[in-house]
Amino acid sequence: MTLIKSISGIRGTIGGPTGDTLNPLDIVKFTTAYATFIRRSGKGTSNKIIVGRDARISGEMVKNVVCGTLMGMGYDVVNIGLATTPTTELAVRMSGADGGIIITASHNPRQWNALKLLNNEGEFLTAADGAEVLAIAEREDFQYADIDSLGKYMEDHSFDQRHIDSVMDLALVDADVVRQARFTVCVDSINSVGGIILPKLLERLGVGFKFLNQEANGDFAHNPEPLEKNLQGIMNEMKSGHYDLGIVVDPDVDRLAFICEDGRMFGEEYTLVSVADYVLSQTPGNTVSNLSSTRALRDVTQKHGGVYTAAAVGEVNVTTKMKEVNAVIGGEGNGGVIYPESHYGRDALVGIALFLTALAKKGCKVSELRKQFPDYQIAKNRIDLTPETDVDAILVKVKEMFAQDPTAQVNDIDGVKIDFPDRWVHLRKSNTEPIIRVYSEAATMESADEIGKRLMQVVYDMQK
Repeated sequence: MTLIKSISGIRGTIGGPTGDTLNPLDIVKFTTAYATFIRRSGKGTSNKIIVGRDARISGEMVKNVVCGTLMGMGYDVVNIGLATTPTTELAVRMSGADGGIIITASHNPRQWNALKLLNNEGEFLTAADGAEVLAIAEREDFQYADIDSLGKYMEDHSFDQRHIDSVMDLALVDADVVRQARFTVCVDSINSVGGIILPKLLERLGVGFKFLNQEANGDFAHNPEPLEKNLQGIMNEMKSGHYDLGIVVDPDVDRLAFICEDGRMFGEEYTLVSVADYVLSQTPGNTVSNLSSTRALRDVTQKHGGVYTAAAVGEVNVTTKMKEVNAVIGGEGNGGVIYPESHYGRDALVGIALFLTALAKKGCKVSELRKQFPDYQIAKNRIDLTPETDVDAILVKVKEMFAQDPTAQVNDIDGVKIDFPDRWVHLRKSNTEPIIRVYSEAATMESADEIGKRLMQVVYDMQK
């Protein structure tokens, strides 16, 4: 089954039978349920919903179905075209819309697409609100507009520029110091919307650049998740010695990974760590990341006198916790930077601008900057789910394994995370793919991998 309904939206592969994949009938059903929820919530007054999409091959089809359905529900639709996830989030807020739908499956391969659902603040729906949308869809509790109440359709392609302007206006982004550093960067925008907006941002910052996989045709040149195993092309390009920094984004540009000047990975976990270190040096405060993120953020936060808090995985869980603890920065170890001075959403443009500012002010190489942070090694493994896999039983078994260990702290707010003094391991069902994720971190990759593989064997044994 490849239709996944979670805190990360409605996600599935294109084509196939209804109820099992992301196809036109299901797109209509979930879009209608979302529009019904937005109207009943009473939080919007504009009768307007923003729609933006990444460059996926299926995006045009999905966009047409979504826009037509919203109009049939009586909503005016503002199609902002090919746009990043953070651009669409900002467009909702900037235009005073009642909500927004982002058509993107983020890091998933080309056959996937998804509907990411936003409230009138341009933020992802909470778990409770998302559950209500699913309940409305299940009941098919719908009422479409009559002929005199149909919505209107319009296009507005101004939001890329408005997004860039908002980044440049951030107090901690210093375009002058970046321009004086005369950086040259190589960017892999994986054949999606990053290839459209990032050149404009880099030009404003006075950065020289070369793009790989720039054409926004949705035919991804490699697996779009910005992990080292997928990035050999740009890593080899960086080894030429012509660039100060490598920049990698995912198809909807909310995740960000850096590559050092010598072609080695900076580490996607350290995107947030490095940006947070700069922000905290200027505006001390608290931070938040999810349970599957590196301990290095905790260490950096404490160095600057702040308090670090962990949240369940999922952007809305992180942003909710950030608001609770008044965090000045937060995000996820997958390269997601959330900076409230801009907005409560992962934003690679914000991350790039803050990182380049910090790098320019420090006057060092990227590899030298990386050495300034605590060095942890994280192993990211996955196990494909079968229809017979009992994830709940697996989690109970894992908790039982460590219940009597006095050195282990067990956290079950999202799957099961086992924290030891010198390492941790986190096992949870993915919000975005039919898999179990097993992340583990320690001082060495061997130690991290060992405890991760130990839990993976538990899953394999229970699947037999």
